Amino acid sequence: MTDTYLDLVNSGFTKKIAKQLKLPRPAVLRRHEEGAPLVPGPVLLVADAAAEAEADLVAQQLLGLDLDVHRHAGDTDRLGAIVLVLTGVREPADLAEPMLAVAAPLKRLAPGGRVLVISRAPGEPGALPAPLAAVRQGVDGMLRSLAKELRAGATGNGIVLADGVGVDAPSVVGATRFLLSGKSAFVDGQLLQVTSDGGAVPADWSRPLDGQVAVVTGAARGIGAAIARTLARDGATLVVVDVPAAGEALASVANEVHGTALQLDVTADDAAAKILAHVAARHGRLDVVVHNAGILRDKLLVNMTPAKWDPVLAVNITAPLRITEELLASGTLGPAPRIIALASTSGIAGNRGQTNYGASKAGVIGMVRAFAPRVASLGGTVNAVAPGFIETDMTASIPFAMREAARRLSSLQQGGQPIDVAETIAFLATPQAGGVNGQVLRVCGQNMVGA
Repeated sequence: MTDTYLDLVNSGFTKKIAKQLKLPRPAVLRRHEEGAPLVPGPVLLVADAAAEAEADLVAQQLLGLDLDVHRHAGDTDRLGAIVLVLTGVREPADLAEPMLAVAAPLKRLAPGGRVLVISRAPGEPGALPAPLAAVRQGVDGMLRSLAKELRAGATGNGIVLADGVGVDAPSVVGATRFLLSGKSAFVDGQLLQVTSDGGAVPADWSRPLDGQVAVVTGAARGIGAAIARTLARDGATLVVVDVPAAGEALASVANEVHGTALQLDVTADDAAAKILAHVAARHGRLDVVVHNAGILRDKLLVNMTPAKWDPVLAVNITAPLRITEELLASGTLGPAPRIIALASTSGIAGNRGQTNYGASKAGVIGMVRAFAPRVASLGGTVNAVAPGFIETDMTASIPFAMREAARRLSSLQQGGQPIDVAETIAFLATPQAGGVNGQVLRVCGQNMVGA
């Protein structure tokens, strides 16, 4: 679906009119392009006073990504990114020096630039001294607020390290690369927790999924088709799944990604068995599972019926639960399996008329958290991606006024594209995300529907 307003205020004569009238002008976001630089300019690296040694390690990793790293703001005209290492802060007062040091450089952040904060987790209640817990949690509020101040398509995100995880761990390097790149265009104001030192840096950053076999449900169109294309681009062999009614579109996607199509209803009792039989016959193993299939049956609860409630729960949460359980018990999964499920901001903040959908998508979040230790014992990870307003055929059916409000209320003042969700899922499927487990990463332009 096309955002006509976004196109008008960024091109030709109507762009001039928009400027003259001082109309809101959402930026055209910097998305991944083959061969394009990772960031649009030099990277400024700033650290708190107690984190200089860790900042040196981060600098080495950034240099290893072929980035131009500066430790002082200097007189660089444009900055492609600002990286803040705040792993050494011990009390709230420690934030002042590093934060104020980047105040002026923020004015030189290039369109589509990135602000990335690396910090440590506040821990479980009572686990840390109060000042330390306070400043670590304070980073969360600071980063989310800063992200709302950025302009011209720039985004701000954070990587939160569990205690014991090094700043040079593979998943920290992988998350840094993802969040600095155009692949994270619609990820904004998010803090991704790295829970362990697991994972591995790929031999080829452009094809991190070489040799991997991936199953994507609901793959005939929209977000599912974008996920299949993106995983295939990154080297995976695809098995795309959808209902028989979508057979023609599914076959087209399978042909495009040079994969195979499997027509089935994910709510069927034998869905997992059919997936396993298909994979075993053609590939012998399964490495990546993406639970993307989902439906809407919106209605206010006072008007809700079983015909609208039951299918939503069946497709969106009961099917992923059953299929995941059977896959884990099958012994068919590869040595470092990746399971990614589609949640939604409606499952976090709620949304009017979506009690059924919100329950199902919040259930997905509960599912990945519950399965995380079990999947970790197999050497793998299970995570969720929670899209906000994404431009699809589904959102095209929303009434015009509600659709425009959903687009403009995010920090980026626009809806996301299916590729934005696909890129995030592709990152979580990679070897370099092996230290990210049981997490939920929003792809919403820093807007939660209903919040």
